[in-house]
Amino acid sequence: MITQDKQRFDALLEHASMGIIEINSRGEIININLFALMLFGYSKEDVLNKKIEMLIPTRYHAKHLQHRDQYRAHPKNRPMGVGMDLFAVKKDGTEFPVEVSLSNYIRDGEHCIIAFVSDISIRKKTEIEIKKLNDELEGTVEQRTKELKTAIQQLELSKEELSGLLEKEKELSELKSRFVSMASHEFRTPLSTILSSVYLLEQYNADNEQPKRDRHLKRIISSANMLNDILNDFLSVDKIEEGKIHVKYAEFDIQQLVESVMEEIKNNLKKGQVLDYDHDGNPMVLLDPSLLKHIIMNLVSNASKFSPEASFISIKTYSDDHHFVFSIKDRGIGISNDDQKHLMERFFRGTNVTGIQGTGLGLHIVSKYVELMNGSIECKSELQEGTEFILIFNAKTNHHEKDINH
Repeated sequence: MITQDKQRFDALLEHASMGIIEINSRGEIININLFALMLFGYSKEDVLNKKIEMLIPTRYHAKHLQHRDQYRAHPKNRPMGVGMDLFAVKKDGTEFPVEVSLSNYIRDGEHCIIAFVSDISIRKKTEIEIKKLNDELEGTVEQRTKELKTAIQQLELSKEELSGLLEKEKELSELKSRFVSMASHEFRTPLSTILSSVYLLEQYNADNEQPKRDRHLKRIISSANMLNDILNDFLSVDKIEEGKIHVKYAEFDIQQLVESVMEEIKNNLKKGQVLDYDHDGNPMVLLDPSLLKHIIMNLVSNASKFSPEASFISIKTYSDDHHFVFSIKDRGIGISNDDQKHLMERFFRGTNVTGIQGTGLGLHIVSKYVELMNGSIECKSELQEGTEFILIFNAKTNHHEKDINH
């Protein structure tokens, strides 16, 4: 009976689909199955009674001896080298990655070890290919926020920091979705207008149809300008995020700047809308005229866009030795209290602006430009009662900045 059991065991050992190696307490190979011999490229005579280290790369011999002594002192069934990459070496010197599980038993009073060895070359190759694919895919994803990159490089993260970073990652994902949705909509409308107008222009060939041609040419120009404004907003946000916007302080006449903006934008106002401007104090201010012009253009454009025809838009400026204040007030649709909390966020648009075109980037850019010039921005608004934006700049801070720049 014992002979039959041994025959069955030997048959199981020989026909197993993984390498099985028996080792005595001195680290000598006392038995090895056919699969292991094929795996390592040896014959049975080559390995019997030889040290197990012959199957391990030379550079790992010293460490393996230590691990073998430790295991012999505290034997138990377990995977070998958890958390480490294990390598074996064939007879021809070829190294390959392996996975090893250990089991122990006592024979004739001697502790022996059974090692179950699997070649995981294919798995490792697959893992490398998957990692390479993931790296390539990761390269196409929008650059992660600087805060997340810095945090990932830290060795330890507190629970609060990790929670904050996950929230920002979620916010970034939402921003991407909102960007795709907004861009697809905002680009489609003017492009459709341009295409339809070009098509209709081809139909108006008669001399008496010049007014119709002029009308469609204006639509094409307006739509092209709209696309240009959208692209400029995207570029401005990109420059802000990369820190490429630098304040260039200069002393200039604020009345002349505001009046030039009013003259430039008057043809884009809705029918019957009126701009009223009043200044109090010294007209000379110290700010970046280019950034301030962009701010005023955006706020006036918004006031017109969200106000009805024949409405009144009031602009006021005030300056003294300490402060410069700019305010603009319209009689438009207003902004709810809930929307005001998110007004300066990227791609945010109020819940009551359905049907009115916009990227949701304008006020975000305005707030960043105001911040760059050490200013503050305040919004006062009620639904259907109009909106007022108030910008305040500290003149002393600006003078200090000017001294630094010089």
